[in-house]
Amino acid sequence: MVSLSQQSLSLDRAAFIDVLANTENLLVIQDLDGVCMGLVKDPLDRTIDRAYVEAVSAFEGHFFVLTNGEHIGKRGVNGIIDRAYPGVDAAEKQLYLPGLAAGGVQWQNRDGQVSHPGVSDGELAFLKEVPQRIATELREFFATHSHDISPTELDRGIESSVLDNVASPTANLNTLYEMLSETDNLSLYPELQRRTEALMDSLLQEASQQGMEDSFFVHYAPNLGRDSSDLEIVWFADDRSSGTTDFQFMLRGAIKEAGVLALLNRYYYQRTGKYPLGEDFSARQAPKSEADLLTLVDRHCDRALMPTIIGVGDTVTSQIVETPDGPQAKRGGSDRNFLQLIQAIGRIFDRENVTVYIDSSGGELKNRKPIPLAQVDGKLVATEGPGDPKDTDDPLTLNLVFPDGYRKYCEAFQTAAKRRQNGG
Repeated sequence: MVSLSQQSLSLDRAAFIDVLANTENLLVIQDLDGVCMGLVKDPLDRTIDRAYVEAVSAFEGHFFVLTNGEHIGKRGVNGIIDRAYPGVDAAEKQLYLPGLAAGGVQWQNRDGQVSHPGVSDGELAFLKEVPQRIATELREFFATHSHDISPTELDRGIESSVLDNVASPTANLNTLYEMLSETDNLSLYPELQRRTEALMDSLLQEASQQGMEDSFFVHYAPNLGRDSSDLEIVWFADDRSSGTTDFQFMLRGAIKEAGVLALLNRYYYQRTGKYPLGEDFSARQAPKSEADLLTLVDRHCDRALMPTIIGVGDTVTSQIVETPDGPQAKRGGSDRNFLQLIQAIGRIFDRENVTVYIDSSGGELKNRKPIPLAQVDGKLVATEGPGDPKDTDDPLTLNLVFPDGYRKYCEAFQTAAKRRQNGG
């Protein structure tokens, strides 16, 4: 039988559960929004299933989250867990999800103890001012453009759009997109995207003037990959999609693929008592290119101890666009690079690593492509991935897909947790 790591767009959940339940040297690296929670317009509306939270304990030391969101703050995941357990001390019960947030620069253990490895006080102080700048920019935009959103609704929309994250303040335009759509003002949305992009550029310039020219970058989600300057490309809305909705002002080095190395470093320490990349290693110290990341892992991580890694995400994009030089693939999505790195580590270390894609198109956000299914020779199969079907050279293989979304993934995860607790 072909192993799951050698398959593409498989629907074989039983094989996935077997890997989770029976692999002793296992490292699960999982995104959050759209993966174990539904995608919603307002992050304050997110909920999480208690059964899923409690299943994580079966993977103690073998499970970490890796998200561009945050653990703490008004819109952090810890607050979602607190609301799921009213009257319970989640820290004492070790219910918080361990791992890296803010793209890899915010570490948390199950007790909810949070730190920001490699981040200076000056950088955190600059980030603290960003949410107010976003709010001001949004108010000025709507004050100078004709629209039909009521003042009360606009206040609510702006409040929902300003994510005052500690390490990754964000303009999340989902709610405003819906309001513009409902009032037949959707033609304003691409201009709002451009205005928000311009604000992010201004913030980068201001940081540079304050001596922090190498401290920050902007993450656009979803995006269309990177340009020739290695900057992420905004996906401007069209008649099919809202395109980029999240404009995240982030700490340089806060990229998920770097977070994979930081998590591997901690995983090795748990098992050996030694940090292969150094005790003070953080995502901010990691190189940027996949080749350099792989070289670092290959040089320092004991091959015999390398775990089987399962990467789980929901944001992978690709589009074939016509250019003067012919068709070009624009590949992006905030989970693409970390999944691709996990795939490459498996190849180099001869491990059956698995990349898992959760179809989050059934949520409230309309910038995800659903996974189409069809009966082929009497068997249900996924006929396309989340990218452009014309992108036949995509280096990322998604081994397993959950076309029916996060709930079915959580069910499989919980089944595997019970089996793992019972010895497989």
